[in-house]
Amino acid sequence: MTAAKEPSFRDSVDLMFNRAVALMDLEPGLEEKIRVCNATYTVRFGVRLRGQIHTFTGYRSVHSEHMEPVKGGIRFAMGVNQDEVEALAALMTYKCALVEAPFGGSKGGLRIDPRQWDEHELERITRRFAYELIKRDLINPSQNVPAPDMGTSEREMAWIADQYKRMNTTDINARACVTGKPINAGGIQGRTEATGRGVQYALQEFFRHPEDVKLANLSGKLDGKRVVIQGLGNVGYHAAKFLSEEDGCIITAIVEHDGALINEKGLNIEEVRNWIGKHAGVKGFPDAEYVPEGAKVLEKECDILIPAAMEGVTNITNAANINASLIIEAANGPVTAGADQILREKGCVIIPDMFANAGGVTVSYFEWVKNLSHIRFGRMGRRQEESRHQLVVDELERLSGDKNLGWTLSPDFKQRYLRGAGELELVRSGLDDTMRAAYQSMRDVWHGRDEVTDLRTAAYLVSIGKVAASYRALGL
Repeated sequence: MTAAKEPSFRDSVDLMFNRAVALMDLEPGLEEKIRVCNATYTVRFGVRLRGQIHTFTGYRSVHSEHMEPVKGGIRFAMGVNQDEVEALAALMTYKCALVEAPFGGSKGGLRIDPRQWDEHELERITRRFAYELIKRDLINPSQNVPAPDMGTSEREMAWIADQYKRMNTTDINARACVTGKPINAGGIQGRTEATGRGVQYALQEFFRHPEDVKLANLSGKLDGKRVVIQGLGNVGYHAAKFLSEEDGCIITAIVEHDGALINEKGLNIEEVRNWIGKHAGVKGFPDAEYVPEGAKVLEKECDILIPAAMEGVTNITNAANINASLIIEAANGPVTAGADQILREKGCVIIPDMFANAGGVTVSYFEWVKNLSHIRFGRMGRRQEESRHQLVVDELERLSGDKNLGWTLSPDFKQRYLRGAGELELVRSGLDDTMRAAYQSMRDVWHGRDEVTDLRTAAYLVSIGKVAASYRALGL
């Protein structure tokens, strides 16, 4: 009976949107324009494989063109459908607005299980899907720029970019038609781990504000916090790796498709990742308790719960049993609208998906800019920066030779200070700055308006306000 009351993923997005706009003074026509998807294209195409023609169904949805190009990943999964793609496109609109990436929102998907096909077969399927979208300008550097999502990676993005180049041989900006590419195909350093790194930066910023931490019934810093991760894919793996290795978090549980692992002393992320790569699951992993019913481990007591896989894993059937003080949504829509209300009433603080996993689109923005400028970040200024720093070091070394002053340079100061910022350092700096600024914009609303009691509503208010301002500037 309870399952029937659960809103769909798309309904959840609309419900959360409605909750925010009820607190805004938007004219009804503008509110409707922002809420609805502008267009969704459905393509059904055939590819001859294994001696017969196989027909595949794919989607590309454009939610909002208040800014162009529109931006959003392409996922390969059997569960892909129009409602899901449109809900994800809407989230992309709000996400880009929140982190001030100059894009509208879009999303794509292909109904396929990539594990059922060999690499050369997947390439043929991907190129044909890309062909169908490219010829309708649904992949284009100035109109619609995809990126990797669930079931896709830099490999598929390289195929798509090459397909676009083959069909647009004179487009000098062809590489900018898609982001998340390999480095040697026009990608950018730091993109692969960007979403997981963004989750880390989001948590670091949250813990810089003791009053926010107190609202989650926590205290202190990230060091020593018990973390449960659901999904050790690209996002979950990097988030877990950075939080455990750099911030001192203890990963006490990992939930995967075939069960879960528990170790109160902390799981070794690299060892678990390698085990999954060899055995296609966590079952049998040594040095941990194995729980076949992984979903129950989401209810394990912890300080921070990080759902990093599918939407809807926390819903009205299990929300009351969640024992996390803080939830950060590394996946898109992992907490349904119904569960969100239950968790808020329990006093659980939720860092919403549109902010928490925005690291991917932020670094995709940097990659897009790099492709359009045709030069890697740091190439022009790095050595000049080092030369300027050398002047300071030379002067300090001269002064440190004066025995009357009685001080010397730290052993590694010269090496660290002289090193100019390369592309990776600049990408991380830009991502960190973006996550800090976006959190502050949400926080100002969260603490500045009595009727706003949670970060999700604050995030929607900030992002919808920016989209509305863009439409007004266009004359709508």
